[in-house]
Amino acid sequence: MLGVVSEPIDEHFSRTVQALTPYRGGGNGGGVDLPLLDLFDSQLGSRHIDLVARELGSQGKGFYSIGSSGHEGNAALAAALRPTDPALLHYRSGAFYIERARQVTGTNPLMDMALGIAAAADEPISGGRHKVFGNAELSIIPLTSTIASHLPRAVGLALGMQRATKLGLPSPWPKDAIVVCGFGDASANHSTALGALNAARHCAYQRLPLPVLFVCEDNGIGISVRTPPGWVSEAHSGAGMKYFSADATDLTSVVPIAAEAANWVRTNRAPAFLHLRMVRLMGHAGSDVESAYRTPTEITADYALDPLVRTASLLVSRGVLTPSEVLERYEAKRTEVRAAAAKAVSRPKLASAKEVMAPLSTSTVDAPFVPVSGTLAQGINQALNWILSSDPGALVFGEDVGRKGGVYGVTRGLHKKFGSARVFDTVLDEQSILGTALGTALVGFLPIPEIQYLAYVHNALDQIRGEASTMRFFSNDQYRNPMIVRIAGLSYQKGFGGHFHNDNSIAALRDIPGVVIAVPARADDAAAMLYTCAAAARTNGQVCVFLEPIALYHTRDLYEPGDNGWLASSSESAPLGKARIYGSGNDLTIVSFANGIPMSLRVARRLAAQGINARILDLRWISPLPVADLLAHANETGRVLVADETRRTGGVSEAVFTALLDGGYRGALRRVTSEDCFIPLGPAANHVLLSEDAIEKAALDLVTA
Repeated sequence: MLGVVSEPIDEHFSRTVQALTPYRGGGNGGGVDLPLLDLFDSQLGSRHIDLVARELGSQGKGFYSIGSSGHEGNAALAAALRPTDPALLHYRSGAFYIERARQVTGTNPLMDMALGIAAAADEPISGGRHKVFGNAELSIIPLTSTIASHLPRAVGLALGMQRATKLGLPSPWPKDAIVVCGFGDASANHSTALGALNAARHCAYQRLPLPVLFVCEDNGIGISVRTPPGWVSEAHSGAGMKYFSADATDLTSVVPIAAEAANWVRTNRAPAFLHLRMVRLMGHAGSDVESAYRTPTEITADYALDPLVRTASLLVSRGVLTPSEVLERYEAKRTEVRAAAAKAVSRPKLASAKEVMAPLSTSTVDAPFVPVSGTLAQGINQALNWILSSDPGALVFGEDVGRKGGVYGVTRGLHKKFGSARVFDTVLDEQSILGTALGTALVGFLPIPEIQYLAYVHNALDQIRGEASTMRFFSNDQYRNPMIVRIAGLSYQKGFGGHFHNDNSIAALRDIPGVVIAVPARADDAAAMLYTCAAAARTNGQVCVFLEPIALYHTRDLYEPGDNGWLASSSESAPLGKARIYGSGNDLTIVSFANGIPMSLRVARRLAAQGINARILDLRWISPLPVADLLAHANETGRVLVADETRRTGGVSEAVFTALLDGGYRGALRRVTSEDCFIPLGPAANHVLLSEDAIEKAALDLVTA
């Protein structure tokens, strides 16, 4: 049974409405205004959802209480849009959600939201995994709570919709649809938001169509930190983007302005900024003690700006409802919401790890192998050429990948062959590059963005960790963002860069659930693995990170100068999580990847001269690790040496050791790694990186122990 938890704004609404003077005729009356009543109904639903969320939370039956109270004016925004306009919503968008659902028959937004609060397994978007505003039927794309992380995706989505039209490809949304992207005034200061807004302005400046409406819901405070009055207007009203502003606590202000802004974006196919002034009621969230940083006078002063009170006053002043009729509607909505909540808390929860992880599961994919020739860089180029030719929705983009063909020539010739609509340069901003991938993927493209160096991905990692990897999980696999993120990285590059061009740290990528990490060492593997990643992305909606060893891009020789031993030489496929084996020696298994493979092969040749026969296992896939192959070859030799070019702490060798021990391997085991150090410039790098001498010494010690 639900109890009754009294909230000051609940009591204030009733007292204020009771004191309103009924309409006596004349003045600004106007009879029944059905749209106004609809908006009020959506506002009431959102408010009572907030109230019941706090009640359920106090009883341990509810698990999310970041409410929308004070932001109910965003119902007018939903009314100004179409249910076929994709929406990425601020987390205070309860009234928007309800009002949009009103436009689609057969929906039950109050039950949707109650199920989310209760973390019920049949909640319609995340299946009880998170409380998010999302619904595929309503074109509402679920978001995480990471601050401003969805803005780059919104830019990419708008770009993708226009690109689909240009290329004559199907899109989930109509050709005249626009993207709406909501966020708070505190989020507007985040570098991710500023980067996305800059990318949008950059497109607008070049007259590239980009139909996105950014909506800043400005309540003047971020948790406890105040936004300086006038700051949002000062920062964005003259910043190269069409600017609209309205008081969202007053429907007479926000309804026409929201409609004007939406129509402007739809007509001009250009970005705009809609600044909605709001108020935050009941604090940041259920656990937030607002009195710790605001005085009682400050808190109660905001009650006068309560959008429900202002809408009720408007209805009464126009003679649409009497004060008693307003209160009847208010209490009827309370009853409706509480009935939905009572049902929601009784619904089953996710009951096992298997159920929780179901959206992250993958199926086996069949990937064709198209032979390539030449170096690693040439093999990747030829594979990208084949993917672009065979998949009309494939896109290749990033810094310098267009006419220049990439810093290392990997994408050379692709722009000329496939055109600037499919192979194009981006702004120098990794967040925007990955956001473009996230957005275009939702439209149906297969984005293949390039991050120029591994060290550069870290400032944008949340676009992979917080956005890309979570989409299937938080939408119960209803939304996917398939992509292949190409990253040039790892060490041993001669004569250039130091740490920022020779970064060997991938620990931050390895623990992201569901993300594939491919690290090829040679051209034929690179091509086969790219084909597998493309198939996994298209079939499973997989997010793939394709890490390309820079030092091997143009390597031709293996043992001796001129032997061409490292050029493409086979036509094998590379199934996901399947290792490649070199040799069949029974004395030792050397496990490595990337630069470590040619190094280990040279060491194996020297060991053979000493009567020690080793086999080399190329992991190729860092995630998922080829555990079955690893265990099979480890058990066959009984001795395993892991040659790991990443760091000793957080490096790949830790995962390999764990996989072997968890799998029951009990033979000899040793590892050699690079040091826990950044990569210095010049010859000094040799002191901290894994070397062939270190591999050979460890192998001899292991075999002779």
